[in-house]
Amino acid sequence: INGRQVFAFSQDMTVMGGSAGEAHCAKICRLMDEALMLGVPIIGINDSGGARIQEGMGSMNGYAPVFNRNVQLSGVVPQISLILGPCAGGAVYSPALTDFVFTVRNISLMFITGPAVLKVVTGEEISQQELGGSDVHSSVTGVSHFIADTEEECMKMVSKLLCYLPSNSQQQPPQLDLGDDRSRACNELRDLIPENPAKGYDVRKLIKIVVDAGDFFEVQERFAKNICIGFARLHGHTVGIVANQSRVLAGALDVNASVKAARFVRFCDAFNIPLITFADCPGYLPGVNQEHGAIIRHGSKMLFAYSEATVPKITVVVRKNYGGGYSAMSAQGLGADYLIALPTAEIAVMGAEGAVNVIYREVIDKSDNPEEMRSKLVKDYREKFSTPYKAAEYGLINDVIDPAELRTCLIDLLELFRTKKK
Repeated sequence: INGRQVFAFSQDMTVMGGSAGEAHCAKICRLMDEALMLGVPIIGINDSGGARIQEGMGSMNGYAPVFNRNVQLSGVVPQISLILGPCAGGAVYSPALTDFVFTVRNISLMFITGPAVLKVVTGEEISQQELGGSDVHSSVTGVSHFIADTEEECMKMVSKLLCYLPSNSQQQPPQLDLGDDRSRACNELRDLIPENPAKGYDVRKLIKIVVDAGDFFEVQERFAKNICIGFARLHGHTVGIVANQSRVLAGALDVNASVKAARFVRFCDAFNIPLITFADCPGYLPGVNQEHGAIIRHGSKMLFAYSEATVPKITVVVRKNYGGGYSAMSAQGLGADYLIALPTAEIAVMGAEGAVNVIYREVIDKSDNPEEMRSKLVKDYREKFSTPYKAAEYGLINDVIDPAELRTCLIDLLELFRTKKK
């Protein structure tokens, strides 16, 4: 693919429903062993009814070694799964252990237990697509990273993804010149970010303005939309991008966003892909559902992923960067190599409104005009404590720059940190 060697296997639905028997799994395992030995990506085209019932325990004995190989290959060579038909029972676990899962609308199906069994066991009635179709797994469960309208489009997307990735963890990502001027000014950024901090904007526009030729290959676009992740290039070099999407939940981090971002950060770290983080985060999303959904446990995964990552890590504070969100979005304390702030950045323990309500509650209550007093105090707090220049005084950021210079600045920093020792 694109002149580079890859290994591939495909299940055949016309042979016993693509079900996996012992010999079937042994063939896959042998290919995976060779992919590991030679350091090449492996692609699996999945179209299987699950374990081959006719073989009894033989098929069960076949599946487990495949899962084991998935784990052994993880972080060593890229593993890509295409779901081009129904995948049921054990057939879904191997794709779930791989790095990226591609699905096709109205074709792909993934579920542990099918609708017929559900109806008998639980009494629930649901169609196959509603239970485990591509739309469900791309927007609700997050199992699918990419969704295509046709199989041909799916193949093209796989080809594009591989353009960004090295063949194994010992190599650097491929370099590709898209003909974009490294010194190009990003004048559009001066007007993109609203002056009103409560107003949202599309962070994808910011990313596309900065990266080479506006080419941003987003991952899990329809899942946990409050955070954007994906691949792009800066001066021809692959970068992984993590960015808060202020248009969804104001860019706050919830359970799904935390898991999505943390997994992506760890993948980039495994395959030598530098990380660019665009932070505009008011913090972790409050609420009973989030607390009971284990936001503490899942939210900490981002802290772990960024702290563990040894690739170059550059953070751009675009706007809000409050409290726990400041740390989670690749703060200096988590090992970020360089932090840039735009003039619109607000870095504080919490937002000005919340801080004023806590600190000056009595002053506001005793005022003749509480709303006017609150507005004045909020303005004063923001000017004194929330500016990027105050954060620079504390050494929390390295530089405040003109948004038009962002592209050139990022390229210079990537070149500076390319020789970073792990």
